[in-house]
Amino acid sequence: MQATREHILHILKERVEATVDDLSEELGLTPVTVRHHLDILRGEGLVAAPVVRRRKAPGRPQHVYTLTENAGHLFPKNYDRLANMLLDEIRTAVPPEQLNEMLQRIGEQMARQFDADGQETHDLAARIKALVAFLNERGYLASWERQDPHTYLIHVANCPFEKVSEKHNEVCIADMTLLTCALGQRPERVTWAARGDSHQCTYVVHSTPGNPT
Repeated sequence: MQATREHILHILKERVEATVDDLSEELGLTPVTVRHHLDILRGEGLVAAPVVRRRKAPGRPQHVYTLTENAGHLFPKNYDRLANMLLDEIRTAVPPEQLNEMLQRIGEQMARQFDADGQETHDLAARIKALVAFLNERGYLASWERQDPHTYLIHVANCPFEKVSEKHNEVCIADMTLLTCALGQRPERVTWAARGDSHQCTYVVHSTPGNPT
């Protein structure tokens, strides 16, 4: 990213909000130049439309700029490290089966959210399609295909918990529980990214008398 625009983002992150005059003074640039950079950042979805704020003293209203939620990914986060540390501590505090039960309950919570979104169809293909959409809303980069009249494949190209599952692949229990509850059957996982046997996870789902195609 261009250095001046990166500097503007850092200022807004530190201050939460700033006017063109604030940015102009800190950057040593003219207001016209600052507005040009802000317009580009707004076009990229990183800076929100300015909010008009009236001055307490006489004068023109000020336009106040802030970051958008999309700008959050530009600043480092340590969620993965924290999650790994928490799981390390839980591992030492409880038996493995108890940790697995916790992760299973998390998967059940996710499945209830899927059901709460109105996914009540019993048609397996429609349910798989809805499940893939549900996963993609959460960043899984999932897709599906029909392998034959009675077999479907679900591919997951991005695991939101990848940096955690590399060390604690038991977190995958939550995903497997979600899929099982959402589909009404336990799918067969034929590739598993956390184990390093593929760049993605692939699940096989078969139609059954209780789960028509």
